[in-house]
Amino acid sequence: MKKTTMRLADGRELVHYDSRDDVVRDAVDPRPLEPTATASEIRYDALLDEWIAVASHRQGRTYHPPADECPLCPSRDGRHSEIPADDYDVVVFENRFPSLTGGPGPLTAEDGHGLLAHRPGAGRCEVVCFTSDHDASFADLTPEQARLVLEAWTDRTAELSQLPGVEQVFCFENRGREIGVTLSHPHGQIYGYPFVTPRTERMLRALDRHRERIAGGNLFDDVLAAERAAGSRIVIEADHWTAFVPHAAHWPYEVHLYPNHRVPDLLALDDAARAEFPVVYLELLRRFDRIFGKDEPPTPYIAAWHQAPVSHPSRRDFALHLELFTIRRTSGKLKFLAGSESGMNVFINDVPPEAAAARLREIATPGYERKARHQ
Repeated sequence: MKKTTMRLADGRELVHYDSRDDVVRDAVDPRPLEPTATASEIRYDALLDEWIAVASHRQGRTYHPPADECPLCPSRDGRHSEIPADDYDVVVFENRFPSLTGGPGPLTAEDGHGLLAHRPGAGRCEVVCFTSDHDASFADLTPEQARLVLEAWTDRTAELSQLPGVEQVFCFENRGREIGVTLSHPHGQIYGYPFVTPRTERMLRALDRHRERIAGGNLFDDVLAAERAAGSRIVIEADHWTAFVPHAAHWPYEVHLYPNHRVPDLLALDDAARAEFPVVYLELLRRFDRIFGKDEPPTPYIAAWHQAPVSHPSRRDFALHLELFTIRRTSGKLKFLAGSESGMNVFINDVPPEAAAARLREIATPGYERKARHQ
């Protein structure tokens, strides 16, 4: 992998990740852009003991542009996009409309007890373009291209983890208008949060309780072992990765992908796990697109990497894993978060996890197991 860093016209960082070492990236962004102006802050929710971000400048972000005006396509034929190159492999750049940006700032409160606390929305938001092909999806990538994306995620995790104030790095992809995607070009995002996210905090608390209840036990290891032993919800069982529908899945079709040997983050994956990941992950994505039949539009999904916080005391006990789920519950119908889910955070799943796993096994790519053994 070759990494080349440059600056866009407004000062934002852009990084090329190329599979070939002889590629030269020396183009200059010719656009007359003013420096980005953001007004992000984070506010403390005392009742839930968590932080939320307020970023009003994002109201003006680019929304469903036509294909010939896509800001994530290469710059060609006199049209200048966010990427000043006529082609690329993988590109990462600072979001022009970030939810979080800049370095840490002082904590202030409107009351004497810290109940109305707030501070600048420090952090980092990046866009990851998986391919220059506007009409592709992640599932269309070759294993070599998917491996390059993995290397980019890993490098960005390393870089963002070193930024002042960043406590957690989150790599993710939203796919489909139903999810709320505003740009159809295949891409994902990376957030560097100035706090440990509420979802991760809950997992860390569960991890601690499990350790106390079962001396020496690791919650992630034990859940993975239990799912592998049960077998009924396993989707893919490879040499270095296991994909399964969790016992208490929240979403109609939800798969968790774990390395078989626990590591805290992407940086800690060994070469064997890195080599096998593209084969397993691409197979999962292709099965997702077949869940509802060949005549259905592409399945909307969210793919989210859960990584250990940068400096949490239980960091070494956390398990890197990827969560992949769709909000489509059946052909032509979506799973909406209504009263129970949105109001009380109690999910009601319409699809039994065992049935979802059986469906995902049923639609395996012909010859997948044989191909996987020969990778």
